Amino acid sequence: MAGTLSPWPNTRQGDKEHPVITLQYLLRARGQTITVDGIFGPKTDAAVRAFQKSRKLTVDGVVGPNTWSALIIEVRRGSEGDAVRGVQEEFQFRDLSGDPSKGPQVDGVFGAETEAAVRGFQEAIHADVPSMAVDGIVGPMTWQALVSGMLSF
Repeated sequence: MAGTLSPWPNTRQGDKEHPVITLQYLLRARGQTITVDGIFGPKTDAAVRAFQKSRKLTVDGVVGPNTWSALIIEVRRGSEGDAVRGVQEEFQFRDLSGDPSKGPQVDGVFGAETEAAVRGFQEAIHADVPSMAVDGIVGPMTWQALVSGMLSF
């Protein structure tokens, strides 16, 4: 029997670390002026609410499935910016070596190393979720698998 993707997390004020850093990068990619510090504090809450209002979503400060779906930006090789940093942060989160020089660097440039990490992640998810494309493109399914913490330990 085929598996399913883990659901989008509900992320809210008071949360720390994963997936708050990715959320902050995506908010920045969507034009919000915010510091990426991994802490969902009052400034992140205000940015989430401003984004939700701009997209005519429920303005509650909770980043659930609808807000995540509106926040994500498809990225692929050649993409640059904060959305790419969000993807790269996801691979840093999954790196158990404790060495930030391992895996894709959080530099905002979607190059060969980031693409290889994305493809490897997609292949691993595809083994359980056959509908996961292994194309090196971070679209809605790949974002959901990353943000929901799949394959993290």
